[in-house]
Amino acid sequence: MTENKSYLKLHLFVLIIASTAILGELISLPPQSLVIWRTGIAAIVLGIWLKGNIISFQFKRLALITGLILGAHWMTFFAAVNLANVSICLTGIATTSLFTAATEALQEKRLPHKHEIWIGLLIIPSIILIAGVESGYLLGLLCAIFSALLSSIFPVINKSMVRKGANAEAITFYEMLGAMVACALISIIFLINGSTHSNFTPSGLDWLWLTILALICTVFAYSIYNNLLKTFSAYETSLAINFEPVYGIILAAVLFHEHQQLHPLFFIGAATIVLANLLNPILAKRFRHSIK
Repeated sequence: MTENKSYLKLHLFVLIIASTAILGELISLPPQSLVIWRTGIAAIVLGIWLKGNIISFQFKRLALITGLILGAHWMTFFAAVNLANVSICLTGIATTSLFTAATEALQEKRLPHKHEIWIGLLIIPSIILIAGVESGYLLGLLCAIFSALLSSIFPVINKSMVRKGANAEAITFYEMLGAMVACALISIIFLINGSTHSNFTPSGLDWLWLTILALICTVFAYSIYNNLLKTFSAYETSLAINFEPVYGIILAAVLFHEHQQLHPLFFIGAATIVLANLLNPILAKRFRHSIK
């Protein structure tokens, strides 16, 4: 895979996952029910596609555990959409690279690189600015930031598995099973606590949006993503994913006119986060030259 083709595939993945928040807004199900259907459909399709178990027991177990984290990430992601809106959710998710710099450093038993720290210091004030001007959406923003923290964990684990030879599609399959279990457990806890959701079963156009979410935004997108981890670090992919708010906010403006609900300073904060990602390759290049 050439470098240019790899970058094109990475940004295709980002463009696809930017639409997941839009689909979450369109689907009428609560977050845990949505993720159960998403992962269930994806697991069935991947199971038929794979036609057998093609990774070792060790990888299966690790992928299932990683799926629990992935499921929690998706639930908090869609909860953030419900608590705030698409734009606020995606801006919170843009902090993923800040957390990934730390989780990847831990996994590689090193300190974060200097340029990663500088990028983080640029992102943090932007989030504080957004939280200040959009205080009515603070809970949704915090939920999205927690989702970003969870999102920084599973790419690091996946990178380790694919670079040890595990099949990317098989990893995705077992992670879907793990995510479905996580959501089912959350649903059981809600039932025990007396909280029920009457709309667990999709209706009307929910089926169409769920099918797109499961097949395109999950099976297709995450198979591409796990294969790309053979080429890119988890931190590099998380930086590309930070362009998700750009695509998502544009889509939300066109479809839901969300830009009319947001304070002008929100866009300054969001633009600063994007700028941080544009600066990263420059800072990373200077860092590599400085250690030669």
